[in-house]
Amino acid sequence: MTWDLRGALLKKEERESARLADFAFKLRARTFRLLAETLGLEPSRIVPLIATMDDPTIVEALARDRPGQPPVGALYDRCRADARAQLIVEEGDPSPHRLA
Repeated sequence: MTWDLRGALLKKEERESARLADFAFKLRARTFRLLAETLGLEPSRIVPLIATMDDPTIVEALARDRPGQPPVGALYDRCRADARAQLIVEEGDPSPHRLA
């Protein structure tokens, strides 16, 4: 019986890809929830936008809806940093784990 290095590496890649995709999804959802709260909007108002648009397009749409208000892009960046910090505390650093 031999140990299958290729199989182990493929399994690790699948696990890491799923873990990183999960973190990215949670980061995006939390970022826009925090942004909605910062802008005084119901988070449920932004959910349809998340499903149909990419992040820069959503930020542009929110900025168009709020002329004369603080720049939404800067608020988005701050909310994304806050969301990332919160997720790292809750779930750990998303950096890939190395085989030892």
